[in-house]
Amino acid sequence: MSLFVILGLLVCIQAQGIIVTPVFVLKGRDLLLKFDADLPEGVLFVDWKINKTVTLVRFLPSGKQNVHKDFTGRLEFPEKNSVTLKNPQEADSGVYTAEVVTETTTGDKQLAEYKVTVQGPVSPVELIVDRVDSNSSESCDLHVTCRTHNSHINSTFRCVNRVCSQEGGERSEVTTSGASLQVYLLNSTIICNHSNQVHWTQNFNTTEHFCPEHPGPVLSALLLRTVVVSVGLIIMVSAVITVHLVDFKKHQ
Repeated sequence: MSLFVILGLLVCIQAQGIIVTPVFVLKGRDLLLKFDADLPEGVLFVDWKINKTVTLVRFLPSGKQNVHKDFTGRLEFPEKNSVTLKNPQEADSGVYTAEVVTETTTGDKQLAEYKVTVQGPVSPVELIVDRVDSNSSESCDLHVTCRTHNSHINSTFRCVNRVCSQEGGERSEVTTSGASLQVYLLNSTIICNHSNQVHWTQNFNTTEHFCPEHPGPVLSALLLRTVVVSVGLIIMVSAVITVHLVDFKKHQ
């Protein structure tokens, strides 16, 4: 019996053809909502509702719009099938539906449904290099903190012969405000990123600033002694040859 109930619900959902569309909008940026469905015959009115309880606006066949008093001055109507909410705030988040009532139906028929989430901009983020450990001339470890006002992530980057990697891979966490805080490596750049679905801020630095290219190897003591001995032998041979040439000229 339960299988037939489930199949019946699926058929009803497909028949309605309504897909809930998630929408994320930046606080203060105008929100445009519209429906693409054709209106049936005998329309009495079309409503845009929030959370299926409060009617923002009712469109009458005459073209007149009856706007809810709490939204007076906040709605615009660029087209017959759309509405624009001006300067949305976090409190405007919710489910927005367009519904039509006709002379031949006893209930509302949905034309569109949006799950709207209004988000504010995320706070600035800072990348701090806490410590640099250099174990040899070819390697160093960078200990960094990716910080925002209410959260932070620590991570370590190891560079060997100027090839760097992040210990444990990319680090991320969800902040108390629901945004994402990340620190990761892109080529030789450490990036600290703070973002939500509509806004992001970044701070970054390159590993070369803290693990510069080391100079080439210096001459070893053995090689240096070999060079000195060789130069000394050349000077001695040259001196002997010079003495013999001078003596030869005297006897001529």
